[in-house]
Amino acid sequence: MGAAGKQTVERLYQQRHARGWRDRIARALRPPLPFVPNPHEQIDAPLGRWNLYIGGGGCFVDGYVNLDLFPITGVDVAADAALLPFGDAVFQRVECDAVLEHVPDPGRVMREIERVLTPGGYVHVVTPFCHPFHEYPKDYRRFTPDGLRSMAGELEVVATGWRTGPTATMLVFTLEYAKLLLPWRWWRVLTHGVLGWVLFPLRYVDLWLLRSRDAGRIGNHCFAWLKKPLR
Repeated sequence: MGAAGKQTVERLYQQRHARGWRDRIARALRPPLPFVPNPHEQIDAPLGRWNLYIGGGGCFVDGYVNLDLFPITGVDVAADAALLPFGDAVFQRVECDAVLEHVPDPGRVMREIERVLTPGGYVHVVTPFCHPFHEYPKDYRRFTPDGLRSMAGELEVVATGWRTGPTATMLVFTLEYAKLLLPWRWWRVLTHGVLGWVLFPLRYVDLWLLRSRDAGRIGNHCFAWLKKPLR
């Protein structure tokens, strides 16, 4: 990504964790997330002695080695996901959550994940489909469950589906559209807070809509569980 990409990520991280009183007030008034995860997303994929979380910068993920591009809070290893600094067959489970849309070559990242995964190990991939543009530091593409299956390579497809549904899509785009109409940052922050608190209860409609076979027509995020064969 280079120095420019690092500066972009660090600036976004500082905005999200700034200690000024205005920023603290904004975070205190921040509404709940406008989505609920699919309760049927998780499968029986146990953690092993070593597990890898890709793209968890700014978070602490228990039980995982946390890898991200730059050494910010929570990151254990700073490296490019397309060139993982680990040997073959090291990790029992790999989480790749909302990362592939930010990399120039997602297929190469998937082959690196396949390489470092132990035989019998699992990888859990989550990607956006109907979701606003978000550079962190770049935003290249969107995915469908079929798209995730196409990148499985030699990995077995265990399950695919939708993490967040149509209501999440409508809510996030409504919030972004409302902010787009306003010229000043603090107006946008206030609008996001007010609308977010008013609209967030609607997110629970997805617990019903995700049962529909047509939920993916405007699904928000999709997922895939893949397994490395024992051979």
